[in-house]
Amino acid sequence: MKMLALLNRDGGTLKTTDHDELQALMRDEFSIHGHELAIESCAGNGIVAAIKAAARRDDLDVLLVGGGDGTVSAAAAALAHGDIALGILPAGTMNLLARTLQIPLDLPTAVATLAAGVVTDVDIASVNGQIFVHQFAVGLHARMVRMRAKIQYGSRLGKIVATTRAVFLALRRLPAIELELEIDGVPQLIKSPAVAVSNNLYGEGHIPYADEPRGGELGVYICTERKVGPVTKLTLDILTGAWRQNPNLQVQTAQRVRIHYRGRNREKRAVLDGELRTLDAETTVDIHPRALKVLVPADATYL
Repeated sequence: MKMLALLNRDGGTLKTTDHDELQALMRDEFSIHGHELAIESCAGNGIVAAIKAAARRDDLDVLLVGGGDGTVSAAAAALAHGDIALGILPAGTMNLLARTLQIPLDLPTAVATLAAGVVTDVDIASVNGQIFVHQFAVGLHARMVRMRAKIQYGSRLGKIVATTRAVFLALRRLPAIELELEIDGVPQLIKSPAVAVSNNLYGEGHIPYADEPRGGELGVYICTERKVGPVTKLTLDILTGAWRQNPNLQVQTAQRVRIHYRGRNREKRAVLDGELRTLDAETTVDIHPRALKVLVPADATYL
């Protein structure tokens, strides 16, 4: 296959990676398997433009991106419903889609695994037409991201510490978001501190990411408690994968979710794949089964 690798040199572990050594390893591994690979190193503020330019090419089979979840989400949006497959070199803090696709998180191992990998189709989702690969959330998650943005950090470990601090700061005063939800056409009025919709249902026993990338459904999560103690416990259960056992979380699956929001504060009140965005008055979330081609390990269990 003909491939292009775009490495975000300002992203996550790539900041401290020896790029010459990594690129030499990539060329060796992919050439062994008969692939033609070109590699470009991009600054963080130029990676999205480079991804969009690559997605318009008609001579590529695979676009490999090295970076964090933001870089991966941007690449998935650019490649969705197209013929170019996305390959992920996990170099971020969480690497959520890479975990779902069972791509090893160690970069040299990921390179070797993807060089021997296969192309398959997986699901993506959208919010009012904007593609996402992990989660759309309103309420507490948005408050946490807003607070984390105020904390300075300069490394992967620093981001983890900042995120932990932001979670506990956000839990000190819980939002109460009034929404009308339509889940597969069935309406309900809710007042909740946190609502989230995921691209396929989260797996159990680990941080929140889907185990099945081709499940063909949205996961819908509604916090039914508004007291700090139980919500703190629920947050920890979600982070550790014990959410199934928590009585304060309503969980459903769906093909389409509509969210009607009548509040006045909309700016930075939602989070899409980790990035703050405006919460529109009317939001439609859809699942798009097998709409993204991806390069994955040949021995991935979901195959």
